[in-house]
Amino acid sequence: MSLKDLPTDAQPREKLLARGPAALADAELLAILLRTGIVGKGVLQLAQELLDPPANDGSGGFGGIAGLLQASSDDLARIKGLGPAKCAELIAVMELARRALAQQLRTREAFDSPDAVKHYLQLHLAHKRHEVFAVLFLDSQHRLIALEELFRGTLTQTSVYPREVVLRALHHHASAVVLAHNHPSGSVQPSRADEVLTQTLKSTLALVDVRVLDHIIVAPGQALSMAEQGLV
Repeated sequence: MSLKDLPTDAQPREKLLARGPAALADAELLAILLRTGIVGKGVLQLAQELLDPPANDGSGGFGGIAGLLQASSDDLARIKGLGPAKCAELIAVMELARRALAQQLRTREAFDSPDAVKHYLQLHLAHKRHEVFAVLFLDSQHRLIALEELFRGTLTQTSVYPREVVLRALHHHASAVVLAHNHPSGSVQPSRADEVLTQTLKSTLALVDVRVLDHIIVAPGQALSMAEQGLV
């Protein structure tokens, strides 16, 4: 069924304007953004399929709004019905979400809203297919100065260089940092190497009076704070 075949008060755009965005299901909100479906598949069906769980063979959807917003351009391009224009719109929405969270973290103490820190890092790192080590540099009020991706690959003491982290902290005149990396495997449980790396960086940064507040591990749809686990 196409949107024009729905009763006017059930069409997503009209429903949003009349009742507000909270009244719409995820697929309805996504349908407004997509605007049109493809031959033989209405926009609501296309939207729902994008939100469906992924299949074992790599087909299927992205497992919800969070998974969709963490998808790369290559992930989006494999979906029939998502041409360059629709892919660009979805990527733009993802970037707007990143920037909105970054603005929030720059204007208030980061740990007034720990969930915002996790969401911000998820949007930046969770969709990547390789491990990335990043650092949030914070000022003396724990407001965000910058996020930098510093290293790629399997994270060990030998692949993450403490000297480089110290130099970047000094460059930003940071008073504190939040360490972060992703687990492409989907598990956010810290490994022994994660724990050792955290303590190494904590000791090294302490020499220049920079505190390590947390080390957050992210994966699609989830994030873990090592500080909350007593590991920092």
